Amino acid sequence: MSRQRFRRLSLNLTIITILLASAVLGACQTTAGPAKDSALKLRIADISTNTVFRIAKNKGFFDKHGIDAELVNFATPAEGVNSLFIKQVDIAFGADFPLLNAVSKGDYSIFASSGTSTDLSASEWKLFARKEIASAADLQGKKLSFSRGTFIPYLWDVYLQQNGIQLSEVTLVGQGGFDEAYVALKKGEIDAAWVYGAVLNEKFAALEEAHELADMSQTPVRLGTGLIASNELIQDHRDSLVGFLRALDEASAYAQANPDEAADIMYAEVKQPKEATLKDLPKNPWQIGFTQQAYEGLAGQKNYMVENGIIERDFNLNDKLNLELVRSAFPNRVVPLE
Repeated sequence: MSRQRFRRLSLNLTIITILLASAVLGACQTTAGPAKDSALKLRIADISTNTVFRIAKNKGFFDKHGIDAELVNFATPAEGVNSLFIKQVDIAFGADFPLLNAVSKGDYSIFASSGTSTDLSASEWKLFARKEIASAADLQGKKLSFSRGTFIPYLWDVYLQQNGIQLSEVTLVGQGGFDEAYVALKKGEIDAAWVYGAVLNEKFAALEEAHELADMSQTPVRLGTGLIASNELIQDHRDSLVGFLRALDEASAYAQANPDEAADIMYAEVKQPKEATLKDLPKNPWQIGFTQQAYEGLAGQKNYMVENGIIERDFNLNDKLNLELVRSAFPNRVVPLE
């Protein structure tokens, strides 16, 4: 064999070896699971007191289900829902009121519920009023706080009517968040405010100028919490969003089973006091699905919003619900639509 022919043969063997090695490496990577680049990147609207998204990210549940998550923090869930309009986030969560407002204005769908529309969860919404207000009857003619873009005007309407007062007999004062309400209540610029969660409840309860007058469990209002995204995202990434829902459900179950660790994570990431997380957790266990209570809550608030001109153009609620994702993830947790 000539030297030139030998060199050609050696070169061919080298090329074949490289190609075989590349094929084996590629097969190993395929067996190991999807590459990081194949994960669906999602910007998720969050708030500093919600444990579910942070546990899902911190403990690897998002990674497990192929989600590359970025949490974008807002003062309220309603602000997060509104950020969908300017494409600041891809997915948001919130109460019925901002969700309905969003789907009435654009190509968005509510695609799951957290399953937290319970009496226990409702009891965490506390009504704080100034000391001189001894009963609901004393609210007539007063200035009552509400966070803009939230369901609180609806709650005020129901609570006041229960106690013989019309909404027209009070003044609703729109505010940007609970901290603004706290300062206004302390200064006497408002007379009462609804607040939620262990941290805020303790903060407002410590006010010398105010006291707890009632809580939402004493009304028929039960606050649903749902997930919302654009129809385009849901259509283009169906399988990945099924994984997203499973990640949330697993994260919630993990937080409930490991409350001390969840409290440590919340303190490390957002400085929420551990005691507050431990108090909030058992009252708000997320179980992803879509219950009859979730449907009825949305339907009731939609009717209120349409009747009061908050939603300018009525729509069929079922057309704004896309439950195929949650039905795929948890088929036994989804109520049939009417």
